[in-house]
Amino acid sequence: MQKMHIQGVDKAISRLIMGTGDLRKLEEPQRMMLDAYIRAGGNTFDTAHQYRNKEVILGQWLEEKQLREKVVILTKGAHHDDGSPGPRVNPQAIRKDLLESLDRLGTEYVDLYALHRDDPDTAVGPIMEELNEHIQASRIRAIGASNWSFGRIQQANEYAASHGLIGFTFSSPNLSLAKPKEPRWEGCVSADADTCAWHGGNQLPLLAWSSQAGGFFSGHFTPDNHENSEIVRVYYSDDNWERYRRAAKLAAEKSVSPIQIALAYVLNQSFPSCAIIGPKNPEELQTSIEAMHIPFTPEELAWLNLEREEAAK
Repeated sequence: MQKMHIQGVDKAISRLIMGTGDLRKLEEPQRMMLDAYIRAGGNTFDTAHQYRNKEVILGQWLEEKQLREKVVILTKGAHHDDGSPGPRVNPQAIRKDLLESLDRLGTEYVDLYALHRDDPDTAVGPIMEELNEHIQASRIRAIGASNWSFGRIQQANEYAASHGLIGFTFSSPNLSLAKPKEPRWEGCVSADADTCAWHGGNQLPLLAWSSQAGGFFSGHFTPDNHENSEIVRVYYSDDNWERYRRAAKLAAEKSVSPIQIALAYVLNQSFPSCAIIGPKNPEELQTSIEAMHIPFTPEELAWLNLEREEAAK
């Protein structure tokens, strides 16, 4: 499995990150998928304080398999709806969520720690100061932002640089070939053209959630099928159906599937990128691994993403 590096973490990180959103019990088929991911060479898991018992289950499995020092854990904190309503992006919430996550995971540190949401009304200074305290205490190896705009990330990193602190070394917004018409969930951020250009200029790694747009390219959806109201609300648009048609055409030319093309799109960016995935069976995991090895030319990437058409508008 392809791997990459993130500053601050001494282990190479799998470019396919195993999500834990469906990890409800430590039994089949969830256990089977965790085992299959490790056998395939994967080593990075995405979870969050807001996912509650998912951290506990992941920690139990890692302890059972004696894998903690061989894997990379990405967890997140300071989600708005975690425990109390309203913005929680402040030092007190960060400390509370981190310490509770460490306890749930049964570990003394996490490799990657991201703020799950942002509050633009909160100054970046106290946030970066708090996160750096935990880096100094060896509770965190590297810090990042999930669902922060690139402008806020740049502001935070400029503050860190001017105060002798460690800045964000990764970002985790949504990035997918299908572009959302509106946020899938409140407070979410999706990487648009400007965000991708900023990541390209700074070479800041991007760890994409919902990298396959909720299965939009799986073939389960059609313009006249409105059974899944969330996917309809977020992804049903003329441009996205055109992207689907182009993904299907390119898939036929490369003898792969459209959803593999969609995943390969995320992994063929001009900056380091990973994709958080949630395969339901070993076959889906295998198709994701195969997608890592699908190359695109810059022209194919631009054509898939309707870039010329967007520029002409």
